Amino acid sequence: MADGKQITGTELAQQKGLGIDTERYLDDVQLAKGLIENAEQNNGKLTNSDIVFALRNLLKMKYYPVAVKYFFSETELEAFKKNVDYQVAFRPYTFCHFVAASRQRGDILLGTSDKLGCTNAKYVMGWKELDEGEIKSHLKYTKDWDQAERFINTKKRLPPGLLAFATAPLHRAPYVPDVIHGISDVLQSYHLGNDWCAAHDTHPFSMVMTMNSSICHGCVQCWVTKQPNITPMCSSSKTAGKTEQGEINWIWPGDQMEPTVHWMLERTVRDGGVSFSRTGETYPGLDICKLCSFLVFKKPKKL
Repeated sequence: MADGKQITGTELAQQKGLGIDTERYLDDVQLAKGLIENAEQNNGKLTNSDIVFALRNLLKMKYYPVAVKYFFSETELEAFKKNVDYQVAFRPYTFCHFVAASRQRGDILLGTSDKLGCTNAKYVMGWKELDEGEIKSHLKYTKDWDQAERFINTKKRLPPGLLAFATAPLHRAPYVPDVIHGISDVLQSYHLGNDWCAAHDTHPFSMVMTMNSSICHGCVQCWVTKQPNITPMCSSSKTAGKTEQGEINWIWPGDQMEPTVHWMLERTVRDGGVSFSRTGETYPGLDICKLCSFLVFKKPKKL
């Protein structure tokens, strides 16, 4: 502060020649323009850090998107083990727990069959075959044994030969992700789905729900079909500590996230804000008495 006048973040950054221009980053349009400028300096592509920054600051997402990698190559797996500072599970955990640790804590993790404690995940990842135990785990959802077996057989599976999988927060991922998993509230996922449709010139957006395997099968299905998905959590996912506030899953093919977010930035510049609820406003989940038309704020009349 000089002469009683508060200095702005922009002025401070200009004076110091360093630091973060917080004033610019708190302006939706200026932030979007800045990230697009980053892409222009990177052969037209946003970096993973740019994508995470946009999701956190424009769509207000709370958690890191998780980059998932499936290792079918011994050479790739050995290179990962040699060059990456990663962690392994102390005991067998669910695939959801691997993803949660990367989402919430930023861990880079390597999972193997002996450290995967969920039979549903092992089945869709090709690490076990269909057996009585798998069918029994679906009986509570179905009318009878035959229906449970038929339903399980509709699930996608990875091809044989999976050696391991890795999870990491997208901005720290030391590999090109096969799929990207995130959780958010429903309206945030709606924004992503709409932006994918526009960016890829495809409509409608298809959503697929399967019994008893939202995250593990969701990621496998995305890898197999090369299509994004938005789908509810499994039963008990919240009480098991795998979600935080009853959020929904979104899963994107690794190479389709950048175009989705790039278009989100372009329309933010075009419309003046990221929100679909009220076009051009800053908050994607604006909820003021269901957008009541009586709640109006305006500039006062000049005297």
